[in-house]
Amino acid sequence: MSRKLVFGIDYGTDSVRAVLIDTADGTELSSAVFEYPRWGKRLYCDPATQRFRQHPLDYLEGLEFTIRETLAQAKDVKPEEVAGITIDTTGSTPVAVNREGVPLALTKGFEEDPDAMFILWKDHSSYKEADEINRLAHSWGGTDYTKYSGGIYSSEWFWAKILHTIRTNEKVRESAWSWVEHCDWMPALLTGDINPLSLKRSRCAAGHKAMWHEEFGGLPSGEFLTRVDPLLGELRKRLYSITYTADVPAGTLSEEWASRLGLSTSTIIGTGAFDAHLGAVGGEIRPGYLSKVVGTSTCDMVVAPAEKYGNKLVRGISGQVDGSIIPGMTGFEAGQSSFGDVYAWFRDLLSWASGRQEKDVLTLLTKEAEKISPGTSGILALDWFNGRRTPDANPLLKGAITGLTLGSDAPDVFRALVEATAFGSRRIAERFIEEGIEFKGVIALGGIAKKSPFVMQTLADVMNRPIKVARSGQAVALGAAMAASVASGVYASFEEAQNAMGNGFEKTYTPDPENVKIYEKLYKKYLTLGNFIEEKLT
Repeated sequence: MSRKLVFGIDYGTDSVRAVLIDTADGTELSSAVFEYPRWGKRLYCDPATQRFRQHPLDYLEGLEFTIRETLAQAKDVKPEEVAGITIDTTGSTPVAVNREGVPLALTKGFEEDPDAMFILWKDHSSYKEADEINRLAHSWGGTDYTKYSGGIYSSEWFWAKILHTIRTNEKVRESAWSWVEHCDWMPALLTGDINPLSLKRSRCAAGHKAMWHEEFGGLPSGEFLTRVDPLLGELRKRLYSITYTADVPAGTLSEEWASRLGLSTSTIIGTGAFDAHLGAVGGEIRPGYLSKVVGTSTCDMVVAPAEKYGNKLVRGISGQVDGSIIPGMTGFEAGQSSFGDVYAWFRDLLSWASGRQEKDVLTLLTKEAEKISPGTSGILALDWFNGRRTPDANPLLKGAITGLTLGSDAPDVFRALVEATAFGSRRIAERFIEEGIEFKGVIALGGIAKKSPFVMQTLADVMNRPIKVARSGQAVALGAAMAASVASGVYASFEEAQNAMGNGFEKTYTPDPENVKIYEKLYKKYLTLGNFIEEKLT
């Protein structure tokens, strides 16, 4: 009996990784990682204006390299053994495309134009446009199209990014026939159909970032979008109304890409989704657990039977969408705009004089910060270094560090920053609970979850909940592979795929009762500081 293998392709912020998985038991046969070369040089980005763009060539080169390298490492894989491929990406990360569906940055005259590239999830340059959308949605007298998006539309999302770009770049506005999310464009590319009107659009991306909902008949109405700006009303005609969950095939591998990758045209390409959502699948999310992807930012996911919570509107989160994580269940999304990025900022700040990033700085800071007892330094920090995603999105908020003295040192500050990111995580958990969405434990995955016991123990103490860490070092890519196994017909459901291919958990962090008591008091101070910063200094 021939093997059934699947690829999970995970496009992260800094790199793309591919894993080749045996569907029989979830064994990882091989993997490969490709660091985006242009992004690594910080080309086309301007942090001062919150502009973060990625060139499609980084994505294309990474796709071909990782799949070919993964196959080369596995050595004895026959093309016909690869049943399916599913791709996840960051999001919302849309791109302007021409009538044929080609990203403008891949066409003549736009090669170096940042506005013609993929607008990365962390780009906040459209905060004014997001504010306009929110004001109209809450005042125009018609349907509030933000109600399934937590009641607040974010500058990290689809419509705001598009509106900002076409308002400020006339050349792109005139050439952009439509717009496509990264997680939609990559599967379409592999199938050979990148036509914006016929390629399959992800339910995950559309529901969480573009205000798509079955209740609305799809996207927000043309009347609403025209009131925001006639440019959006006109664009709506060239977008979509139907969306698909990740268990649905997008098509089969085209002859061109089968040849380029060394695979078969019988390989099924699954409909795409966002990284954190498929990461929750790979981390074996179940009802009653919060899945937390802990990396440069965090994404917090909860699933619940649609009949139990489907009509419950949760304030201030990043959306609730039928089938966005597990088909047949409502997926709830929240998260922090910066988590590991806060630590990286402090590392770079300390390394500034040397003119380079010192990779061992965080290791040294962690070693010393672990020796400091909670609450003894007197330093308190606020984690809004990249604004606040949830609860209640506000990209204009800023981070803060208080309680400094001439005796404060770097480990003291670093510990306060770690505690601040944990406090931000707790605030998200409390919002879910306040809104009636309950969970008994946390499942953690991602780089920090695997690499930093100090951060994870602090998180468990602050949240006062046990945290299970997924064993797989590539849980997001594994989740994409699970989706591929369902899209290609190997398994009938995500639950079956999780049961067969799940890697389990490697460690559980249990709250320390003494630290829990201390953090209860510090958390209240964190909330007071946050309220002051938001009310007095914004």
